[in-house]
Amino acid sequence: MTTRWAVGVSGLAAAAVALVLGLVNGLGVVALSHLVYAAACVLIGAIIKANRPRNAVGTLLLTAGLSFTALDFCGQLALWRPELSLLAWPQTFLWVPANLAMAAIPFCFPDRPLPAPRITVALVALAALPCAFAPGTNQQLGYGTAMRNPFGIEALAGVARFTEPAITVVAGLIFLVGAADLVRRARRIERAQVQWLVYAVTIAGLMIVLRLFAGLNDDIPDAIWPIDSGFWEIAGTAAITFVMAAIGIAIVRHGLFDIELVINRTLVYAVLTAFVTGGYVAVVAYLGAVFQSQGLPLAVTAAGVVALVFAPLRARVQRAVNVLMYGRRDDPYAAIAHLGRSLEVRPGAQAAAESVAEALKLPHAAVEPLGVAGDPGLVRLPLTYRNELVGHLALAPRAGQKGFSARDLRLLEDLARQMGPVVHAERLAADLRVSRERLVLAREEERRRLRRDLHDGLGPTLAALTMRAEAVQDLVADPRARALLEEMIGAAQAATADVRALIEGLRPPALDTLGLLGALRAHVAGLPGEPRVGLDLPVELPELSAATEVAAYHIAVEAMNNARRHSGAGTVTLRLVPWKNLLVEVVDDGCGADGPPGIGLTSMRERATELGGSFVIITARGTTVRAQLPMGA
Repeated sequence: MTTRWAVGVSGLAAAAVALVLGLVNGLGVVALSHLVYAAACVLIGAIIKANRPRNAVGTLLLTAGLSFTALDFCGQLALWRPELSLLAWPQTFLWVPANLAMAAIPFCFPDRPLPAPRITVALVALAALPCAFAPGTNQQLGYGTAMRNPFGIEALAGVARFTEPAITVVAGLIFLVGAADLVRRARRIERAQVQWLVYAVTIAGLMIVLRLFAGLNDDIPDAIWPIDSGFWEIAGTAAITFVMAAIGIAIVRHGLFDIELVINRTLVYAVLTAFVTGGYVAVVAYLGAVFQSQGLPLAVTAAGVVALVFAPLRARVQRAVNVLMYGRRDDPYAAIAHLGRSLEVRPGAQAAAESVAEALKLPHAAVEPLGVAGDPGLVRLPLTYRNELVGHLALAPRAGQKGFSARDLRLLEDLARQMGPVVHAERLAADLRVSRERLVLAREEERRRLRRDLHDGLGPTLAALTMRAEAVQDLVADPRARALLEEMIGAAQAATADVRALIEGLRPPALDTLGLLGALRAHVAGLPGEPRVGLDLPVELPELSAATEVAAYHIAVEAMNNARRHSGAGTVTLRLVPWKNLLVEVVDDGCGADGPPGIGLTSMRERATELGGSFVIITARGTTVRAQLPMGA
């Protein structure tokens, strides 16, 4: 690390010496403003190499910065003392590695290695070789500072004239290819890093457009840039320096600086600048046209009018930008009202969490039940009801932020207080639903047990008593005894019939004798021929609870009966699919039934929902009745 910092300090010292020598040589601040950019490359490259030694972007920035500073340092020395004219040689070729290194930065950003480093260095050196021995003069130190190459070879003049523009074109192509590849990889790069780079490049691009516009409208026809304007030179240098700084922040410190706040303020003041400038020009033009006057009074009047509009305009623009970036953070009443409206449309804890995320422009919000370990990177706020913890509101900070500001947290805590009763009510509803499902399951299991007990116990016992009474009746000759036994036999037979009716009322008998699949096949076999009823049943079913068997049987039978009676269908198909749930589906090709749902549909829906399942009716190219039932007990 000491070596890297030593190289960086040496580069900064060379830039400082070159600046002083440039002033002594009479070049002026404008012509030397690029040294700020070169020094920034050296400093930021050294910082990246110190923190990320293997990062290729740091190497490229150091290469570019040291090449630029060495070029100016040697060139200024040669310009200062004629006896040091040999030092004019490095500036003839150092611009090649400097420009190619800058062009390769998009390809390597933020942490991609440089492909084949040794071959790359060899190719750069080979490209710089013709420039190093090109004869004639160059203006690397700036316009009007032509310096002759002390080692120029006349035989290479033609090659040099071809090589220099070719290197410029190649550098441009490398930059464009790298930029396109960076756009392709942007989704895999951390968003805060991309935001810093995009923000800086946008500012620099805007500055390039403004400089180009100024250069095309100045008094120098041979230059597209405003080469004699100190303001535009310094502005361009500042813009490109800011890009270098943004690259350094994106690689080393992107998590510690709030890019969202920077973008927020930039949007606000960019809009304000446009409004103020446009308003000033409009007022001056209007007043000048109306009163036919110019000069200081008109300018003062226009400035006063714009100043009166500026303060309220700034507040409105700031609110609009804050809503764009932070949602309703600055208007707690609007955020709470949005939560209330969302709960009216779609009540529930998850809907409330989604409403919070929408109101504050958060990427993720969810309600986590107690005892659930979620993502440790989320911020969690307690949800309480009557001082009882009922859950947590898990929130993800906005992209580029590590946490929430104090203002965000105050509003989120207020919203969490409103959500506590909602979560508590949903938990009670869930407990009630689970309790009802358990009651239904227990009821059907108890019915199955009672049916088996009655069928296998009490029924045979009554039948055996009847047979014994008949046998005793044959052995007794007393008419009164025979009459009494006859009464006992009749009573036993009546009791047996009652037990049989009770057994059949508890559960469909076919379920216990044939199983669910056999009972459905037997029911379909007993139906008339029209419409035709097809079966799509599995070979076997997993073990089902008594409640699921009864619900599936009744839903399938009722749906088939409805299709046969009311749909006018030619074909009805019953399908059972066991997977996570038991899917019961009856499909017909009829026209459906008009009017409100009847008792049968209501009964089917209730049988499905009381088990925690679902029930839907789809009317498209026929009618599909679909129920999903839990398979476990």
